[in-house]
Amino acid sequence: MKYMMLICADESVVPSAAEQAEVPAATEAWVNEMDANGVHLMGNQLQPVQDATTVRVRDGEVLVADGPFAETKEQIAGFDVIDCSDLDQAIEVAARHPVARYGSIEVRPFWQP
Repeated sequence: MKYMMLICADESVVPSAAEQAEVPAATEAWVNEMDANGVHLMGNQLQPVQDATTVRVRDGEVLVADGPFAETKEQIAGFDVIDCSDLDQAIEVAARHPVARYGSIEVRPFWQP
């Protein structure tokens, strides 16, 4: 079953220099491990939330707003698509992601009609 992992972090939290230096290598190691296990399909980091644009259509009018769709403390910083046998495996995969140590990972299955 395919799952979307939404990688969430509070952009106002500034990790220590050591943590900042560790994250890219730790993330690359996680991707390599998940690729080797055959569960990682794709993923990427996103630009900061100030670069977001939200689009809505109401009564036929296109409404465009700067910023994210919701005002929350944590914002979506990236995503990964994984293919796991079940939710338990998806949770194991998410728990191994480096951002889970200071942010949160939302795991959600893709819609299956």
